[in-house]
Amino acid sequence: MTDRTTINGEVRAYWEDHPCGTSAEEVGDAGQLSAEWFESIERSRYLDEPFIHEVAQFGRHRGQRVLEVGVGAGTDHLQFARAGALCHGVDLTQAAIDMTAKRLELHGLSSDLRRVDAEELPFDDEAFDLVYSWGVIHHSDKPERIVAEIHRVLRPGGELIAMMYKRRSLYTFRLWVRHALLDGRPWTSFAEVLWNHMESVGTKGYTSSELRRLFGQFQHLSLRTIMSGERQHPLLRFVPNDLEFFIAIRAVKGSPSGAGGGG
Repeated sequence: MTDRTTINGEVRAYWEDHPCGTSAEEVGDAGQLSAEWFESIERSRYLDEPFIHEVAQFGRHRGQRVLEVGVGAGTDHLQFARAGALCHGVDLTQAAIDMTAKRLELHGLSSDLRRVDAEELPFDDEAFDLVYSWGVIHHSDKPERIVAEIHRVLRPGGELIAMMYKRRSLYTFRLWVRHALLDGRPWTSFAEVLWNHMESVGTKGYTSSELRRLFGQFQHLSLRTIMSGERQHPLLRFVPNDLEFFIAIRAVKGSPSGAGGGG
């Protein structure tokens, strides 16, 4: 396994070269950074993950100070901006910051966008009403630092909406078959398979109990596995929901005197 001290640098290098949602399969022949290119990204994202709108509830945050941790190609960020949120965004890569800025510019919108490592957020305490992070925190070398920073920059009563990967899932099992069983290494753990073969190196997956510990400083926490688009296949409709790969997270920061822990 890769030396963990270099993980965030390697994660950044991977996503600089492979910005989320921008593969040729997803964007087709559209010219890069054109309106058509961005529209292809948006169409592909919400066809593959139609549940994002229901989880994020973009329109509910009009007038609120929203921070997105990991803006990617700017697709979800645009939805918050369109809905009238006061948008701020960070990403580990310059590619994501540049794409998101261009995406917003095409619609006459703007955001405070910064290329930073979310393990150290450059914002004041209690600065935001909402922090949103879709499929990002589990790529960090130290996810617990990002969670602590999110908690710090949320106002009391502020909300976190996030998605993180589930380790014990059908998707992870398929990766294990391909990269462990068929490679003659059946002793390889699910955690190691995700670390080495799911997107950038160092990717992690969690159990519900691990997520409850990770987000334990929040007063309220709800976790929900999300049914993927693959489940439309008749043979997969009877797979238990608990074997899904995505876990939607909703957490609320309590008041200084409030009790901690998940719920």
